Amino acid sequence: MTDETSAGDVRAALDALADPAAAAQLRRFFKTGPGEYGEGDEFVGLRVPQTRAVVRRFRALPITEARALLDSPIHEHRLAGLLILADRFARDRDARDRIVECYLDALNCGRVNNWDLVDSSADRIVGEWVREHPDRAALLTELVDDPDLWRRRTGLLATFACIKVGEAEPTLTLVARVLDDRRDLIQKAAGWMLREVGKRVDRALLVSFLDVHAAAMGRTALSYATEHLEPAERARLRALR
Repeated sequence: MTDETSAGDVRAALDALADPAAAAQLRRFFKTGPGEYGEGDEFVGLRVPQTRAVVRRFRALPITEARALLDSPIHEHRLAGLLILADRFARDRDARDRIVECYLDALNCGRVNNWDLVDSSADRIVGEWVREHPDRAALLTELVDDPDLWRRRTGLLATFACIKVGEAEPTLTLVARVLDDRRDLIQKAAGWMLREVGKRVDRALLVSFLDVHAAAMGRTALSYATEHLEPAERARLRALR
């Protein structure tokens, strides 16, 4: 594909694979009913491998066109746009500032608005960018301190980029700021990132954090965080609640 490729071309390629039955299942899975976290989200019915296969055909999509995909009401269109941006971020160092600006604009406009959209892009774009620009680390604090569900989850998941290179402090600092948030998707994000600290960085560091904070943590976050600990250690920590 060339730089003349447009967002419309990507949408058409995705829509050609539409499956109404799968779309109905995805609407239920991603909680799109009234009052649920994905209320009103629309699907055409693609599985993630299908979306990724289309994305591979449009790796050269201009950044402005990828941003246009994020304004679509269709979930799979937005996921494709985010995957294209994340791929471009990894390949094109000169475009990284533009991609981050584009991503944050979409996040602030409510277009990165479901857990899979956040999880497939936050660490690969925002997290990696902050790692490259330590002076911008306050961005993650700003995101985590925002009560908006998706901005807060983005801040937490962005720290995965640090965990992957052996840096635990950003995750531990930011998780401690959201211990009182009992929303399921924040609980799971916090517990998941803590678990990854124990798996990838230092299990003793995780246990030390939990010794201090377990009593204030929600049940879900603590359960996720202790999932890979030894049974006796896990039971001891969970008993601190």
